[in-house]
Amino acid sequence: YFQDLLNKSEKALYDAFPSMYGELYTQNVKVFKDLYSELRRYYRGSNINLEEALNEFWTRLLERLFKLMNPQYHITDEYLDCMVKHAEQHKPFGEIPRDLKVKATRAFIAARSYAQGFLVGSDVVKKVSQVSLSQECTRAIMKLLYCPHCRGMASVKPCNNYCLNVVKGCLANQADLSTEWKYLMDSLVVVADRIDGPYNVDSVIGTIHIRISEAISNLQENKDSITAKVFQGCGNPKISTKGSSSEDKRRRGKVPLEAKSSAQALEMLVLDAKGNLTALKTYWITLPSSLCSKKVMASSAGDDKCWNGMTKGSYLPEVMGDGLANQINNPEVEVDITKPDMTIRQQIMQLKIMTNRLGNANIGNDVDFQDASDDMSGSGSGDSCPDDVCGKRLSKSPSTRQPETHAIPKQSGHGIHGASSQPLPSAFLLLLLLSVAFLWR
Repeated sequence: YFQDLLNKSEKALYDAFPSMYGELYTQNVKVFKDLYSELRRYYRGSNINLEEALNEFWTRLLERLFKLMNPQYHITDEYLDCMVKHAEQHKPFGEIPRDLKVKATRAFIAARSYAQGFLVGSDVVKKVSQVSLSQECTRAIMKLLYCPHCRGMASVKPCNNYCLNVVKGCLANQADLSTEWKYLMDSLVVVADRIDGPYNVDSVIGTIHIRISEAISNLQENKDSITAKVFQGCGNPKISTKGSSSEDKRRRGKVPLEAKSSAQALEMLVLDAKGNLTALKTYWITLPSSLCSKKVMASSAGDDKCWNGMTKGSYLPEVMGDGLANQINNPEVEVDITKPDMTIRQQIMQLKIMTNRLGNANIGNDVDFQDASDDMSGSGSGDSCPDDVCGKRLSKSPSTRQPETHAIPKQSGHGIHGASSQPLPSAFLLLLLLSVAFLWR
């Protein structure tokens, strides 16, 4: 939507300016194209100083137009430098450059930060989906889904609390994203209000061509007085032998451009986005219950005839809390709480950084963005359902094995192929196993 506003503004300028300004436009097309190109690059995240880009545009435009409107004089580059130094004092374009700089800077900062916030959120989900499962988690999932079939109880659903403990153990690291994820969602909602409110993104971005036209008209209408002031400050330039121009004859007077408001469309987009953002706030901590209810088809919490990991009956252990620190006594999955997953910790930091950027954007401060890293991908294989898993509950005595570390998957066109001793892709395998079980039933 933001880019469409900019594209429509640029097209409106190209359509209207040739007949409105004649040579003032046709001989300076590149100046206008460069401006829109810089604005587009800035929006997409390039490291561009927006204020400097706008200042450069007005300087270049003033130099070109001053020469075209005074063809009877030989105006050198040194003379133009002098004129530009006095421009702030003479205000050849009126207050439009300053006003547009203030409004456009805030609007573009908010717009690109808002769009970047969504991209970062999407990238976090993508990278987190590559985090590997431990063997303990894989075995616990197999026990949850397939052991009742081995015991001749294919129609018995897993106990809901049993399912929750398994999934909370497997997604313990992911749940630790929740706090920073919520902050990001809240920040996006706040910036959304700015976009559709004080920063007037719709009216600012969509009317850039109109402001430029107003500025040019102001220069034309005050040509004589501005020229006199420049001559007074910089001296009289030499007379040129090229003669006069027909620029004034080509001029069409007042600006006939109109801004087609689409404020209602923006309002609806923002309203829809805010609703979705609000719904996503608790995504990571509600993921276990969502998987258990929609994928595993677990029984109700009070069911005493469900699969409890041993037989058909009640599930007595309490449900663990959310996050890695709360899994120390998880009865279903052995989780080493001293070894947080580094990929997820990195994504938590990315969420913090983006939330800070949105906070700056909310008060109109510019921020720099870095290009998102390349996608990471991986694949792996699962374990069978051995007797020591299906026959008894996993022992919770202190383990003598070395805690597993979860490496960040490397980029590969063929993915990561794991043997039984290697960690497995969590989201892919977990959803695959749960989906297969759902179809089996």
